Amino acid sequence: MSWGTELWDQFDNLEKHTQWGIDILEKYIKFVKERTEIELSYAKQLRNLAKKYQPKKNSKEEEEYRYTACKAFLSTLNEMNDYAGQHEVISENMTSNITVELARYVQELKQERKSYFHDGRKAQQHIEICWKQLESSKRRFERDCKEADRAQQYFEKMDADINVTKADVEKARQQAQARHQMAEDSKADYSSILQKFNHEQHEYYHTHIPNIFQKIQEMEERRIVRIGESMKTYAEVDRQVIPIIGKCLDEIVKAAESIDQKNDSQLVIEAYKSGFEPPGDIEFEDYTQPMKRTVSDNSLSNSRGEGKPELKFGGKSKGKLWPFIKKNKLMSLLTSPHQPPPPPPASASPSAVPNGPQSPKQPKEPLSHRFNEFMTSKPKIHCFRSLKRGGATPEDFSNLPPEQRRKKLQQKVDELNKEIQKEMDQRDAITKMKDVYLKNPQMGDPASLDHKLTEVSQNIEKLRLEAQKFEAWLAEVEGRLPARSEQARRQSGMFDAQNPATVNNCAQDRESPDGSYTEDQSQEGEVKVLATDFDDEFDEEEPLPAIGTCKALYTFEGQNEGTISVVEGETLYVIEEDKGDGWTRIRRNEDEEGYVPTSYVEVYLDKNAKDP
Repeated sequence: MSWGTELWDQFDNLEKHTQWGIDILEKYIKFVKERTEIELSYAKQLRNLAKKYQPKKNSKEEEEYRYTACKAFLSTLNEMNDYAGQHEVISENMTSNITVELARYVQELKQERKSYFHDGRKAQQHIEICWKQLESSKRRFERDCKEADRAQQYFEKMDADINVTKADVEKARQQAQARHQMAEDSKADYSSILQKFNHEQHEYYHTHIPNIFQKIQEMEERRIVRIGESMKTYAEVDRQVIPIIGKCLDEIVKAAESIDQKNDSQLVIEAYKSGFEPPGDIEFEDYTQPMKRTVSDNSLSNSRGEGKPELKFGGKSKGKLWPFIKKNKLMSLLTSPHQPPPPPPASASPSAVPNGPQSPKQPKEPLSHRFNEFMTSKPKIHCFRSLKRGGATPEDFSNLPPEQRRKKLQQKVDELNKEIQKEMDQRDAITKMKDVYLKNPQMGDPASLDHKLTEVSQNIEKLRLEAQKFEAWLAEVEGRLPARSEQARRQSGMFDAQNPATVNNCAQDRESPDGSYTEDQSQEGEVKVLATDFDDEFDEEEPLPAIGTCKALYTFEGQNEGTISVVEGETLYVIEEDKGDGWTRIRRNEDEEGYVPTSYVEVYLDKNAKDP
């Protein structure tokens, strides 16, 4: 079916239809363009997401990626980058193969359509001009015929009238003949124009318009075919990346299947194993005898009476500090509150708060329970250690537990050996180059390599000395750990970390960088102190003298162990000033003493004050 024969009279509708076809094509181009923008945006978001969760360099996160689950996650992030790259490929291919090509084709289509409809309008205008000429000649022929008839009638009328002169009759006859001649000429002209118009009209409806409409039809069909091909290309662009995307997903599945929970569990052991033995059983403490307590290996507060077994303080930390700590000082440190003091009451009148602000309520526990807390709590670096070490990690990793220290030393030795091997390879290469220069002097001067060879040899020697130093430390750790007894290991694990805790009123506690134990390598061997020595030292100590008095500004109820209750306006003795932790030690009488918040009392220091 041809548009030229079937739609010969639908010029305007065809013009609208072809314009609609171009609009459809431009709409499809816009759709593909927006799809490419979405693909680019999606790829960018995927890359940003993968980058966001990548481990940061030189951070703790890098150490976490030793575990197989983290390695699988890292592989997933890398595959997501490749996955995002395929979406970028989709965008690029759609832009180059569809958007750009169709945009160029649309411009060509518009020009072609414009040309065809210009020819159609031109033919239409021509036939309209021919029609107007035909109408004009027809009207002229009609007018001339009417005037010839009127002239003929006038002549006949004049000829029949006897009163008219012969001259007038002759004039009327000549005029009638002239009109008849004009009518004949108009008739001939009309006939000629009519014949010409019929020919032009036949050409217009059977030749020009069919040809033009046929070309428009072919143009429209090419447009339809082109948009169909573009849709196929649209699908093929997606289909081309499916195998690669499938490979990315297969790699993610493979990474997930490579997760080994047993291996990760073993890595946790290697990462956190301290090398200490678990603590032994705690001895029974008899509270049936008043004012006396049984001494155990884990109790530092001995009674002065009977039962004084030996206490061993293992490890290398400041064990010798214990015999020189005075009894009252030791007891005050062990029983001092382990929390910040409460703030003073907000109201000016203490009566508004009858009991005053109370410290958090906790059940009072025996001293041995406090030590159990110390054993299970996370060891910390305390004031005197931080002053000595300055917070820096020792070169021999002595701040770590034995097993972790051994691993760090082994890692350092391996790194040094690699550097030594690298330097030796460089030395061998320089030596070979020197031999080549000796055999072929034209290639270079052998003496020019002596300085470099000497420098490399010195580096190797330095690295070997460094490696020997770390190997000695490693041998010391590996050789000493198996020989230590279970009791020594247990006490070392407890006292190496807990001895500093007894002097925590000189500064705020702080953890070591990795939260592990801190040991002092300056003292070797184990420190053994007998409980009897402690008791003898403690027996010789007198109660702390009063250094002043204080007046209670508010009522305070001591709920925690080591605190004492006071009533507003009460006067008491001060036996120890605030050491920076917010607590002041006071005494009411010989048997009652403890800590109160410094902000709750007004202190009057008097060095001459006497103990009652």
